[in-house]
Amino acid sequence: MRDFLLRPICDATGGDDGASLAGGPISFKRVETLGYDRSSRRLPLKSLSPDALAGFTSPRASVLGVSMDFPRIMGVLNITPDSFSDGGSDASAEAAVARGLKLIEDGADFLDIGGESTRPGAKPVSLAEEQDRVLPVIEGLKAAGITVPISIDTRNAVTAQAAFKAGAQLFNDVSALSHDPDSLAFAAESGATVCLMHASGDLRTMQDDPTYKNVLIDIFAYLEGRIEVCLEAGISRDKIIVDPGIGFGKTLQHNVTILSGLSAFQWMGVPVLIGASRKGFIGKLSGEAIAVNRAPGSIAAALVAAGQGAQIIRAHDVAETRQALTVWTAASGLWDI
Repeated sequence: MRDFLLRPICDATGGDDGASLAGGPISFKRVETLGYDRSSRRLPLKSLSPDALAGFTSPRASVLGVSMDFPRIMGVLNITPDSFSDGGSDASAEAAVARGLKLIEDGADFLDIGGESTRPGAKPVSLAEEQDRVLPVIEGLKAAGITVPISIDTRNAVTAQAAFKAGAQLFNDVSALSHDPDSLAFAAESGATVCLMHASGDLRTMQDDPTYKNVLIDIFAYLEGRIEVCLEAGISRDKIIVDPGIGFGKTLQHNVTILSGLSAFQWMGVPVLIGASRKGFIGKLSGEAIAVNRAPGSIAAALVAAGQGAQIIRAHDVAETRQALTVWTAASGLWDI
């Protein structure tokens, strides 16, 4: 049972005495220890064992041919009438395919396609309805000749299997492959790349009263456990991505804590995906009740995440996020222009 966590303090931009975070240009010279008793200490790198340091510094493997040496964008394509952010806007297959092509034009490195809303309080849909929504879109995008990897956002193994047959390559599961007992076997047998997300409780009740002993340690321990389950099932580590699940069974303070402590998740040695785009916590902080108007807050969250080494930013507003990341990387001097 994990009772502490290490978090790199990403306040350095290089230098001989700094370590490279995840093999990228962001470096750190100190780490913070976080305990369940809310104790916190800042330690120099020399206090870490080589094994502990390796988790933070080892380069991340490419994901479906996309290198993880720069913050990548996963464009969101919801084929759901009740999505919290854009419900119904891409309800037809034709509209969704056109939207997907536009997201790629805007700079998406991945497309994430979902046919079941996972907003708080959402009701499950039938497998047939979920597949009727997503499969024509995946098929239409592949027929259009796209080469950007497609992620299927589902909790259901049969939907993932059908989506992979249609051309998807990434299984993005909000339940970290725990909802459907067949998901682990499908992922292992198919060689799928998987994204394991943390969610607390049932989708319909997860926001009722989410509590944690320590939100960062608890989520880390859960995801660490799910990685081990995947490895035992035959899924290789280089095919695993983790997502701490902002907005899924978390209060406003939980979400802010995750975002500010995101670099801790690099300890797992796999790419970290962050999905803060248009989420409710941005509305609570800013007073903006309408999700589609939360692009500025979403971009701010994306830059905070990128500054802590997040490899994949899941975004609705791809063009705006790409522009912000381009300016940030140029001005930071971390990446070559």
